[in-house]
Amino acid sequence: MKRTIYIITLLSFVSGFFACDKGFDRENTDPINIISSSPDKLLAPALVNVLTGNMLRNRNFNNELMQVTVTQSEDDFTVFRYNFRPNTADYTWNIWYPELTNFRDIYEIASRPEYQNDSYKGISLVCEAWVFSLLTDTYGDVPFKEANQGKIGLVEPVFDSQKEIYTALLARLEEANALLTGNVPIDAASDPIYKGDIGLWRKFCNGLHLRLLLRLSGKQEVASIMIAKIKEMVDTNPSKYPLFTSNAESAVLKWTGATTTTDPYTNPYVINLRENDFTIPSMCNFFILKLNDWNDPRIDIGATYGANARNRLGIAAGTGGFIGIDSGYEPGSKEQKQSYFYSFGNSEFSIQKSPLTGIVMTYAELQFILAEAAAKGWISGSAQTFYYTGIASAINYWVPNFSTNISGTQFTGYIANAGIAWDNNLPLNAATGDSKMERIHLQKYYSLFLTDFQQWFEYRRTGHPILPKGEGLKNGGKMPARMNYPVYVQSANPTNYSKAVANMGGDDMNTLVWWQKP
Repeated sequence: MKRTIYIITLLSFVSGFFACDKGFDRENTDPINIISSSPDKLLAPALVNVLTGNMLRNRNFNNELMQVTVTQSEDDFTVFRYNFRPNTADYTWNIWYPELTNFRDIYEIASRPEYQNDSYKGISLVCEAWVFSLLTDTYGDVPFKEANQGKIGLVEPVFDSQKEIYTALLARLEEANALLTGNVPIDAASDPIYKGDIGLWRKFCNGLHLRLLLRLSGKQEVASIMIAKIKEMVDTNPSKYPLFTSNAESAVLKWTGATTTTDPYTNPYVINLRENDFTIPSMCNFFILKLNDWNDPRIDIGATYGANARNRLGIAAGTGGFIGIDSGYEPGSKEQKQSYFYSFGNSEFSIQKSPLTGIVMTYAELQFILAEAAAKGWISGSAQTFYYTGIASAINYWVPNFSTNISGTQFTGYIANAGIAWDNNLPLNAATGDSKMERIHLQKYYSLFLTDFQQWFEYRRTGHPILPKGEGLKNGGKMPARMNYPVYVQSANPTNYSKAVANMGGDDMNTLVWWQKP
């Protein structure tokens, strides 16, 4: 029985393509015989399914932890109070592992003579590195080498250490960059992110590479290696590692913007959430008050940035205007709901149907990666320029009429009014108060809006942005360091689960993953 459960939930699907019943073409096959497909049939459904899971958990987990929203409740288990039910961990595990089967199958199939294609192989490695990084950053040690092999009967895989996983992921991204250099054509219709542009997949590959290198840059035993690699990619050999140059190159699966639930590229917030459900969370003061104080174009309610720029985040004002409620408020204090997200029926720019929410990685995130590296002296270039370019690009992503010219009057006026100018006299870092890292990571926080768990991962890595701590927080006021392993894994794979827990030092929300330890 335990093997059956584990097969179903983790390893034996050729998952996303067959689990997704939203309009993708499928070939009827004899269920008794081996299923055969080509790489182009597996890529799009897997991407859609991963992003669907990412978006839903971003909304009800990441946003609640990271003070974007507050879903008011007196329940003992409330994410915004740093407490969540153990089965919260099941959903992403059960989404990510089956789709990894598809990504690994793409590589295997694209290696066969009849389907040989280095670009599909490279794309599969990029996607595998992306999803496995989400897994290990969320849970810590996870099945890696032996994962996704249920079809050959391996249903109780060993958990690999996070160090081993990261080492392998960085190697896969190197291999992917080399494979994508050949620019072998693929079917554009199979690729909902870049429509077959291999050069852009290569740029995303290298941006993801930098994201993972930066995540390990504070880990003492590997820091020097990670920092040296960042410098090689950015300064020493940039032609070998091309990077995003504009918002247009960001890795984003752009939904249709429609509300047709049978269209495979309809925003998952439309398909999975009713309009009334979508509007339930209140905006958190930490998130909304800064945008309001800055007169930020993303919540512009006038025509300052053009008629088509109006409130592009689709946030409704509360009775007091663009204000929210404090996260971690004391139970029973009955905070009044204020600003909230419009549903798709109440705003043209509701993010419930927005084409822009299928975010994998943006140009703005890359700029803030470079800003941090430059501020720490790891690469050449101006930290101020990277910082300003990141801010302008993060706004322009949502507000196309906002100029990305960081020397222009529109941008300089915004920076001066908001009081967020770069200041070389600030300390590099500080546990409290202002610093260069606080400024970079506060703006990076907004650039990572809707990007899976990246706000949470970066907070765990850096302690920025500095979040207020409400009186009603649980867990001793400590930000959860990870998700626990899904409960069923304890019975489905008990021996390897026990070894993983021993190696990790526990299995709860306060157990540090490898890169969080000194």
